[in-house]
Amino acid sequence: MKVLIQRSYFKEGTNGALFINGQFLGFAIELPWVNNQRTVSCIPEGEHTLKARFSTKFGHHLQVLEVKNRSLILIHAANDAKQELQGCIAPVSQLTGIGKGTHSKVLHQKLVSLCYQAFDRNEHVQLIIKS
Repeated sequence: MKVLIQRSYFKEGTNGALFINGQFLGFAIELPWVNNQRTVSCIPEGEHTLKARFSTKFGHHLQVLEVKNRSLILIHAANDAKQELQGCIAPVSQLTGIGKGTHSKVLHQKLVSLCYQAFDRNEHVQLIIKS
């Protein structure tokens, strides 16, 4: 399965359109590009593997693997990148500004459900990020 984020970069944050196997799913918000610096930057464009992850803080969510010079990059619910993200990615149902959106939990649950179904079918789930 392929998850694509088509990014647009801004000084205040990064917005993206989110697709699964070519079908539009919603949007993604991230921190601005700050040369891949930990906790303050979105991750570099490229291809990454997604895997299932669980924590008490985020419940069921996704981890982005193979990120150069970074670790523990997650896809989890958040509606404001600057307030709630530290280099992670948040799916949102609607964009309300740069790095901001609404109804993240709803879209996050849908994305996690689709990815977990693919994992159950022993499919490789690939995240592709490009501008």
